[in-house]
Amino acid sequence: MARSVLQGPLTILIGADTYPPDINGAAMSTYRLAMGMKARGHKVHVIAARSEVGPSVSGVEDGVTVHRLRSHAAPTHPTLRLCLPWQIKGEVRKIFKDVSPDVAHIQCHYMVGESVAKEAVRSGTRLIATNHFMPENMNPFLPFPQWFLKIVAKNSWRDMDKVLGMADVITTPTTKSAETMYSHGFSRSVVPVSNGIDAERYELAPGELIDKPEAPVILFVGRLAKEKNVDQLIDAFALLPADLEARLEIVGVGEQRPALEMKAKHLQVAEKVTFTGFATDEELRCAYLRSSVFAMPGTADLQSLVSLEAMSASKPLVLANALALPHLVNEGINGFLFTPGDRREFSRQIERILRLSEQERHAMGTASRAMVAQHSFATSMTILESLYRSDRRDEEALPPSETTADVRK
Repeated sequence: MARSVLQGPLTILIGADTYPPDINGAAMSTYRLAMGMKARGHKVHVIAARSEVGPSVSGVEDGVTVHRLRSHAAPTHPTLRLCLPWQIKGEVRKIFKDVSPDVAHIQCHYMVGESVAKEAVRSGTRLIATNHFMPENMNPFLPFPQWFLKIVAKNSWRDMDKVLGMADVITTPTTKSAETMYSHGFSRSVVPVSNGIDAERYELAPGELIDKPEAPVILFVGRLAKEKNVDQLIDAFALLPADLEARLEIVGVGEQRPALEMKAKHLQVAEKVTFTGFATDEELRCAYLRSSVFAMPGTADLQSLVSLEAMSASKPLVLANALALPHLVNEGINGFLFTPGDRREFSRQIERILRLSEQERHAMGTASRAMVAQHSFATSMTILESLYRSDRRDEEALPPSETTADVRK
């Protein structure tokens, strides 16, 4: 077992290129990390882009000190803010000097992540790096032909290898995402560490009752962005037999909402589709609990926290057979997969679940809940805490019980 060199409460500095109020998986994973470490008694600081025009500012948000760096709107993305390296280098260095962190933990290899990584190396601070991102995720927002997008992605993978390679330990949420990194030429060892989920909070409390709708509800939760393929879900929903009397609930915000609403009207299912928009944590929990099946057509998820949340609420799944999503489905036991882009197969798989009896759907949901146990948030925080305290690199930094086998092929 690695020798622990850091005792007692730690000062942890998290570098994030996306953080709330951004709404996406990486931002929420980073927020949960910050809250989880704060709950364990550590002093947590976050460096992230300021979400509006103005100078860099620091303040306490939900008990965590957040340093918001001056940023600029991305010309091709509706919400992304960019921090220019030459503008933030000095500010990041000053934050390190003022905070004197025991460990830095970057969440991406882009502007903020790279600046924090370089300063951690310069100052001799232990550095952990986590990759939540696929470079291809940005393709819908880049106005370039496909051949040029491939060049951009290749260079981004190369930059990821260079920046994350500065770290003492590199993690990513799933074994599948580690395999993907290796397949793109990643040279360092990568440790799969789940983002984790507090599954108990999505269960019904003793004596709690949820008003269930009369018609079965298909639920989607996520950003209404192009890579989520919500248009495919609406197409699949429109193909369902009328006798099912199903309804579709879409929870989330994003630039694709007007086009999706137009599609629902065009397919004459608008009266059966509810666009909930932004939901609070409690509203989201209730949406999971009252739904009949959770559907995720996105193909760019390295873990899909929303799918884990649905599983925690004991719901069957229909997920795209892409990236890490297949690892969440035991076919016929807790749900089904479909070929990305195949609307008819997507519709058939949803129908298979909706045709089941209430008892059979409940059994599938119970299987989902059992599977999600391996993604315990407490376990993930314990693993990361051990990485923070260790003086070792790569898998050697983990206690023997947590060591993950090399997944390179």
